[in-house]
Amino acid sequence: MTTFTPATQPSQLHSSLKQTFGFDEFRTGQEQTISQLLSGDSSLAIFPTGAGKSLCYQLAAINLPHLTLVVSPLLALMKDQLAFLHAKGIPAASIDSTLSFEQSQQVTRDVRSGKIKILMVSVERFKNERFRQFIESIAISMLVVDEAHCISEWGHNFRPDYLKLPRYRQELNVPLVLLLTATATKKVKQDMARKFAIASEHIVQTGFYRNNLDLSVLPVAEKQKHQTLLDVINHHQGSGIVYVTLQHSAEKVAEFLQQQGLQAQAYHAGFKDDVRQKIQQDFMQGKTSIVVATIAFGMGIDKSDIRFVIHYDLPKSIENYSQEIGRAGRDKQNSACFTLANLDGIHTVENFVYADTPERASIDYVLQNIRNEVQGGQWELQVLALSNASNIKQLPLKTLLVQLELMGIITAKFSYFADFKFKFVTPKEQIVSGFNADRSEFLAQVFSCAKMKKIWGEPDFELMHSRYQAPRKRIVSALEYLADQQHIVLETKKATEVFSVNMAALDNADLVEQLYQYFAEKEHAEIERISKLVQFFQSDRCLTKQLSHYFDDQFAPENCGHCSVCRGQVAVLPYSNNQLAISSETIALAIAQIQQHFSSLKATATVLPKGLSIDTICRFLSGMSVPLFTRTKVRQLSYFAVCQHMRYADIKAQVVSTLR
Repeated sequence: MTTFTPATQPSQLHSSLKQTFGFDEFRTGQEQTISQLLSGDSSLAIFPTGAGKSLCYQLAAINLPHLTLVVSPLLALMKDQLAFLHAKGIPAASIDSTLSFEQSQQVTRDVRSGKIKILMVSVERFKNERFRQFIESIAISMLVVDEAHCISEWGHNFRPDYLKLPRYRQELNVPLVLLLTATATKKVKQDMARKFAIASEHIVQTGFYRNNLDLSVLPVAEKQKHQTLLDVINHHQGSGIVYVTLQHSAEKVAEFLQQQGLQAQAYHAGFKDDVRQKIQQDFMQGKTSIVVATIAFGMGIDKSDIRFVIHYDLPKSIENYSQEIGRAGRDKQNSACFTLANLDGIHTVENFVYADTPERASIDYVLQNIRNEVQGGQWELQVLALSNASNIKQLPLKTLLVQLELMGIITAKFSYFADFKFKFVTPKEQIVSGFNADRSEFLAQVFSCAKMKKIWGEPDFELMHSRYQAPRKRIVSALEYLADQQHIVLETKKATEVFSVNMAALDNADLVEQLYQYFAEKEHAEIERISKLVQFFQSDRCLTKQLSHYFDDQFAPENCGHCSVCRGQVAVLPYSNNQLAISSETIALAIAQIQQHFSSLKATATVLPKGLSIDTICRFLSGMSVPLFTRTKVRQLSYFAVCQHMRYADIKAQVVSTLR
């Protein structure tokens, strides 16, 4: 297929829309976006949740000559979109962790032959050197980035690996880019466009105003929340989502609603995949009418008749709030969105931010680890182990590594599993005899060299190499094939990432401070985001207008008439928990306890940070979950979380005063 010419584009576009997708007309913004792409102009499309962003790349892709590569942040989103594309007869595939070795090989063959028009991958797939080598050999017409706000450090749900996408685009020499998102402030919008050199006239924004969503902020004391929630639900028919901040809150609130005779289920990331899928399926099919969920629930949920969305706790940001209420009323029918608001939980939301900021000593530890462990110009990393050792949580650690990549200090090469173990389903002799002579002999060698412990065996890669010069890659491929054929059960652990290291660039005296300041700026921006959230909920201006204005949409009405402010109900959020202030004597005792705890650990040669910083003490007092506290059993100390109802800035002020 060839690119449309501008003269014939409109009629052909409508014909393609009708023939392939069965739609009579485009939704707002779709035709402009597709036309721009087919005229050779990279574009940024900002449409509300459920407004048809995906069609923009799908229709463009089938009219472009080569492969369209789609980067998506969530496996469930990929699978949903693949199912839709297959139903429309569009050849599409994904390369992801659920595929067997043979399935993955088949996809790569189909892509090479031109059989596949759309290939979906996660951004993490680019870390794999083999995948990069493969995709570099493919002609690509367009790169699509779904949930593209993840690219911007100033956006919510920032994903560190997304920062590398502009560089991958250059390396792959992709002529066209389409960025898709539902939520982007003016700053984030400009940041995204700049990173991919998208001209301002090619940014298509359709507006955030939804006249069928009624927004209400209800100031509610914590002890009244259960009853208020029940009252709200009882006044609304149909299905709904209740959002909470913490996993245990999801379970407690769902249990309360069940006790009131309602069909409610909890949903959070702590549940196993099959449990989450069952809950989601029951909700989609109407077997469960209410899901009480953390933000883990929602992406990819395409249920048109959600009649209410209730925030039992304050959302993380205005962006999150907009995305979450955007799941209501996609059938254009009236739907209600309530926030049961007080300021009790504001410290919890803030503490998630503070816990993610690495200390200087932790950043220095990572850099020293690279220097000390580099061999032959390569550095191997197991994220969990380094997270524990450096006292940096896993997501900010990944952010740190991406910054080092962007600085040219490290380069991702490939990843592998350090630990393999297998057990036989089919008898060993039967497996060996089922192949031709060459493969049969190789499998016999793998099994004879394996270290068997009762029913489980571990392949001995070093022994296989010294005896038979067998490459690790061939052994792993053989075991993966046997597992795919259900001859063995294969378990893998200790995912290891391998980077090449530029030692000259690493030898920079200011590097620790540069990286620390980067994280400090991110922390400040996130705390500012929370402050804007509180201002939004307590504002005396139309909520719908403000929401539109926040996302740089100037066309919403001045007063919508369907929000609590327009009804004259301006919210003043209370602190309903009248906690007694923590005395300076208690603070001093708590500091002495954690200092004594670490002093006693030093005698046992446990790895400790350099000294006990003010931030470590504040995290102890506020009850934050950081790797250091888990591995040194700090959470068992009696003063752990003694200040959990205080805001971090207030705790820090008291600690500084006490230590003077």
